[in-house]
Amino acid sequence: MLFSSDDYRSQGASMSTPYKLYGIPASLYTAKARSYLRKQKIDFVEYAVSDPYYQKNIIPQLGRMIMPVLEAPNGEIIQDSADIIRYLENVHASLSPSLPKTPLLQAVAHLFELYGGEGLLRPAMHYRWSFDDVNLHYLHSEFACLAPPGTDDASYQQIFDFSSGLMRKAALSFGVNENSAPLVESSYREFLDLFSAHLRQHPYLLGAKPTLGDYALMAPLYAHLYRDPKPGQLMRQHAPLVARWVERMNAPENNWADHCADQAEFEVDNELPDTLKSLMHYIAVDFLPEMSAHIQFTNNWLAERPDLKSGSNGCDKPSQRFIGNAEFAWRGIKLRTAVLPYRFYLLQNLQDHFDSAPQTDKALIQNAFKACGLADLLTLRVTRRVERHNHLEVWGNPLHSVCTAK
Repeated sequence: MLFSSDDYRSQGASMSTPYKLYGIPASLYTAKARSYLRKQKIDFVEYAVSDPYYQKNIIPQLGRMIMPVLEAPNGEIIQDSADIIRYLENVHASLSPSLPKTPLLQAVAHLFELYGGEGLLRPAMHYRWSFDDVNLHYLHSEFACLAPPGTDDASYQQIFDFSSGLMRKAALSFGVNENSAPLVESSYREFLDLFSAHLRQHPYLLGAKPTLGDYALMAPLYAHLYRDPKPGQLMRQHAPLVARWVERMNAPENNWADHCADQAEFEVDNELPDTLKSLMHYIAVDFLPEMSAHIQFTNNWLAERPDLKSGSNGCDKPSQRFIGNAEFAWRGIKLRTAVLPYRFYLLQNLQDHFDSAPQTDKALIQNAFKACGLADLLTLRVTRRVERHNHLEVWGNPLHSVCTAK
């Protein structure tokens, strides 16, 4: 277990003391943690990563500047949106647990946690950094949260140029380029259409209450694709139901303006609705080729490093997040994208859940994923687990008898 609620309570932390969330409004992963805190009505105060306390006290503990970071009332530091939600669910009696009731729906929630946080990065980065004529003035203002209070204009411009330059390079590493741009846009519009069709029938992904999948989808859909001018206009005009879902996900209260309040306790059952299956099939087309290529690349990378010590990331810098680049076919073109072990950290949640499910439920999960073209996500594995130690992704011990390639 990563976190113990008994340890938390034994330290006598006052739950009347608010949590501190460090991030910025434009931060993709902060949106996931923020939405969870709001929906669970957990008292918190949000600070920018330029806050002096974060700079002096948080960064030295993390070993890198990264967001989001949650500081608990007892002073404990939790970094990473997935770990933040796991921590809070262990400490608090959740108003609405992030995982639904049945093993099949839990598997679907884990699937969308992976896709929401990682699969939508390409459109999120494209729509933020490929439209300077529309977005740049707005982003220049948004990134001011990265500068310490009182920073003069010239110094801030240097900060913005440096930060935005890093993000533009990141966009390229996620496969955003002139060749892929039209396909990124058409693929994202397809997602908006499919999600809109689902939201006509359901307030959230799996019924009347948000789950882990909703919180993960909020990361790109709110921080980049709702707030930034170019994609924000697209969402409101092309997919207003998605825009209203974003607004519901940011509000602590229940909102039944678009759906009947009689649905308040409704949860999708094991007969997955066609609209949800269409979204899952979309993930198989849009994201599975990339994940398969990344798994194959990583297993080759690990095989070339048989002496790699567990507890290490195998890179020159402990804070480095990528290990190389993998090429794969995507919607009729070749893409080359950065391989981040963090994705396998999220994938493990789905695969661990599948492995531990009772046999009857395992068959339901396998059949549902197979019908949507996603069966490989249940079985393709990297040969070493990804763990998080001292807020960093590291490799665990080698595994045996895993499915490594098709």
